[in-house]
Amino acid sequence: MNILKATKRNSESTGQVNKLRSSGFIPAVLYGGKKNNLNISIKKLHVEDLIKTETFMSKVVDLNIDGNSEKVLPRDISYDPISDEAIHIDFMRILEGSKLILEIPVKFINSDKSPGLKKGGVLNIVRRKVELKCPAENIPNEIVVDLNNTEINTSLKISSVNLPENVVPTIADRDFVIATVVAPTILVEPEKTEEVTAEGEAPAEGSVEGDAQPEEGKEKTAKTSDDKAKAAPSDKGKDTKSSDDKGKSANKEKDTKKK
Repeated sequence: MNILKATKRNSESTGQVNKLRSSGFIPAVLYGGKKNNLNISIKKLHVEDLIKTETFMSKVVDLNIDGNSEKVLPRDISYDPISDEAIHIDFMRILEGSKLILEIPVKFINSDKSPGLKKGGVLNIVRRKVELKCPAENIPNEIVVDLNNTEINTSLKISSVNLPENVVPTIADRDFVIATVVAPTILVEPEKTEEVTAEGEAPAEGSVEGDAQPEEGKEKTAKTSDDKAKAAPSDKGKDTKSSDDKGKSANKEKDTKKK
């Protein structure tokens, strides 16, 4: 059983409570039974690790208030919306002979001894907590579910769990399932998808070749233009030579007439 030390507090205003929190304490209240409600404070360092456990809200705590011990049960925790730290806790006194309704966490054991899980099966958890009606003197810390010898398609129901004496589930009209061992889900891709992908890749290769052909055409065009450019000067030379020959023959004819 967890033991927590607490002190009575007289701080009631918002400013006093905030000052208490800044000093490293968490304000709390204790209620229930025939006693009056009692405002208390608990050192944050002593309780912050317990709050993070799954069983904190279902575990009986021995609360030592200025030397007086009382068995209590955490019933509610308020958190800061920004820092997500506990800023207030409600505790309820446990009266002898009373019965409580609590959500008890489920714990699975012997997963290494499950043939179904060894074959690749998956543990499908339906309920991580089960609501139980418990005597104040006999509150279980957890519900133990044994996976030993469980095969694929095995359903683990509440009837297969050994509960403490006088502890019963609040759901009494059916044998509800806590977890199942199921076959793994295998996704198989159809072969058509691969064929379509292969066909889709072919045009991409063709497009690359198509891009290469215009470049070859450009080289041929450039070569042809160069040949024309080279041929052009020679043609001009021939034209110049023929004009010179015509000029000489004309002069010869003139000289002949003069003679």
